[in-house]
Amino acid sequence: ALSASALAGMRVVIDARLCELLPTPHDSYDRVGSVMHDGVLAPGKRTRPLLMLLVGRGLANESKPLLDLACALEMVHAASLFLGDLPCMDNAWLRRGRPAIHARYGQDAAMFGAMALLSQACGIVASVPDLPGALRAQLVQVLCEAVGARGLVRGQLCDRREGASVPMAADITGASGQKTGALFDAALQIAALAAGASTKAQAALQAAASHLGQAFWLRDDLEDACDELADRIKDRCSDDGNSTLAARLGRDAVQRRLDAHLLQAREHLSAALAGNEGVVGLMLDACGLTVSEPVEAPPVNPKPVRFARSVAHRAALRLVR
Repeated sequence: ALSASALAGMRVVIDARLCELLPTPHDSYDRVGSVMHDGVLAPGKRTRPLLMLLVGRGLANESKPLLDLACALEMVHAASLFLGDLPCMDNAWLRRGRPAIHARYGQDAAMFGAMALLSQACGIVASVPDLPGALRAQLVQVLCEAVGARGLVRGQLCDRREGASVPMAADITGASGQKTGALFDAALQIAALAAGASTKAQAALQAAASHLGQAFWLRDDLEDACDELADRIKDRCSDDGNSTLAARLGRDAVQRRLDAHLLQAREHLSAALAGNEGVVGLMLDACGLTVSEPVEAPPVNPKPVRFARSVAHRAALRLVR
């Protein structure tokens, strides 16, 4: 039987394997090794690698190659956080309850550490054992596309530049879909390919990834608008004024969008995993996603929605992303 405690056990396995795959710092002067090790192994939810392992479980394929591929994707995610926190980006000084990597080691070390993690991840995927060479090449391509000009990089740049204008809601969701959804899409694509999923299951997982990415981002958007949470863990930083859907449409409307994406994600995951609702439930739990209670009708004169402070603020709130 599957339970929430299964996620904790899987995180332990992921962290242990990450520790084996990351280069051990030679000494106190090995700054790149220290950055890679400390940044990746900082306490986190391990959402993306958990999704990959759960896909394998749902498809009855929990092989060691899938664990290594999951760890490679977590390295890519960590690299994106190193870069996203930089002063020229989100200017965030907290990450997972600790000073950001650039605050601890310097901006140069953060940039080179991110580059090293990206190359390490590609190397792991390219050389993972017990998979055919053609499949490994395909997995490397999926990973690179998720990071590159049509994925994470493009979404991050659009998100950074939007603060100078007042974007439409569709523009906000588009940029965030590329930035947040790219690694969700890569996670489920890589897991499906490595686990030998059917073409039909692969298509369902790809559709699920799109909805999961949007729901995950919308949840963060709502958390950013929560004053109690913001007062407790926010990072005070610059670049105020970037738009969010919570600021544009209001919390209730965003919550309805989140619930709609979540229901679609559940439907596609159930189709891909042959109705294995236990695994589907764990996948949603791994993302911290649940359908909300029905929202009451708004008052006649609702209070105006406060604009979220910045992309940097949103990044600082995700202490355990």
